[in-house]
Amino acid sequence: MPGPVDLACVIHCHSTFSDGTGTVPQIAAAAARARADVVLLTDHDTLEAKRRGHERWHGEVLLCVGEEVSPPPGNHYLAFGLDKVIDRRLPPARIQAAVREAGGIGFMAHPFSRGSKRFKRDGMPWEDVEGDDYTGIELWSWVTDSAERLGSIRDAARFIATPQRFVDHPPAANLAEWDRLAARRPVVALGGIDAHQIGVRVAGRVPLRLMSYARSFRHLRTHVLLDSPVSGEAPADVAAVYAALGAGRCYLAIDSIAPARGFSFGAEQIPMGAQGPLDGGRELVARVPRPAALTLVHDGRPVARVHGTELRHRAEEPGVWRVEARLSHLGRERTWIISNPVYLR
Repeated sequence: MPGPVDLACVIHCHSTFSDGTGTVPQIAAAAARARADVVLLTDHDTLEAKRRGHERWHGEVLLCVGEEVSPPPGNHYLAFGLDKVIDRRLPPARIQAAVREAGGIGFMAHPFSRGSKRFKRDGMPWEDVEGDDYTGIELWSWVTDSAERLGSIRDAARFIATPQRFVDHPPAANLAEWDRLAARRPVVALGGIDAHQIGVRVAGRVPLRLMSYARSFRHLRTHVLLDSPVSGEAPADVAAVYAALGAGRCYLAIDSIAPARGFSFGAEQIPMGAQGPLDGGRELVARVPRPAALTLVHDGRPVARVHGTELRHRAEEPGVWRVEARLSHLGRERTWIISNPVYLR
C-alpha cells in the first residue's frame, strides 16, 4: 500500500500586500527555486492575495492564502481557511474563537517571543496560551527565535550571511511549553519562517535585501502528509493541506541539513497527530530517510535513544509521545526533524 504524500510547506510569509518586498508571483517563484511544494502566505490583516486570485497552483507550487491577524503589540495569529478578514481589534481569545467559528484553523504566531535585551526590542508573545479555541502554535519561528538570540552585531551578520551555520536548535523553553500544553489537549506544532525579504523595492525588483525569500525557504519547513496525491485543482488541494495541518499530520524539518521527506512516526493504527487508546500497550515506530540520532520523548522526558534509520518502542503508559531527530552538520549536532505527537489515553 503506498504511503502518504509528503509536501514540504513554507509557512508564515509576507508579500507586498502587507510588509514584504516581493509580489505573490515572485514568492511562488522563490519557493520553486528552493524546491518547496507549498507556500502558506500570511500577510498582516488582509486576504487581498486571495481576492485577486493568487490562491492557486503557480506551476509546481501551491499557494495558499491565510492571514496573520496582528493586534499590536503581540498576540498575532496565523489563520487559514477564511473568506473574510478577522478584526484585529478583538480580544485575543475572541480572535481565536472567530477563526474557529468561520470554519478556519489557527496557530499562535511566535507565542513565546521574549524580545532582545541586546537590541532593546520588546517581544511579541501571546499573553494567554491556556485557551481551547486555537489549533496549535508556531513552535519554531525561524526569524523571530533566531533574532532574539543574537548577542552582537557579529551574530546578526552571521545569521544574515549563513543562517545554516548560526541556527542549531529551537529554543528549549518553546519545546518545554509545548509539552506542557499538549499534556492537556492536542496542540499542533508547526515551523514558521516569518519571511519578509527585508530590503528596498525599486521598479519591481529588490536590489538591496538582507535575506531573499528563496534563501529563507530552504531551511525550516513544515511537511504535511496527505492521504492521496494532489489533484491539481487548487480548492481541493488547499483544503487537503489545511486538513493535514489541522489534524497534526505534519512535522517540522530543516531541509537544508538533509531532505526529510520519507520521515514517518506513529503507533499501531494511530497516525501522527491523532489520539487513541493505550489498550495495554502499543508499539511506536519512527523512521527517517538517513541515519540520525533519534530521541523518543514521553510527556516532555526523553525515554529512548537510538542512532539509525528506525526507532521502535513499546508504549506501556498513557501520555504524549513525540520524536526528535538530530544530525551532525557544519561541525556540530543540530535539530533536523521534530514530529507532532501521538496521544495515547
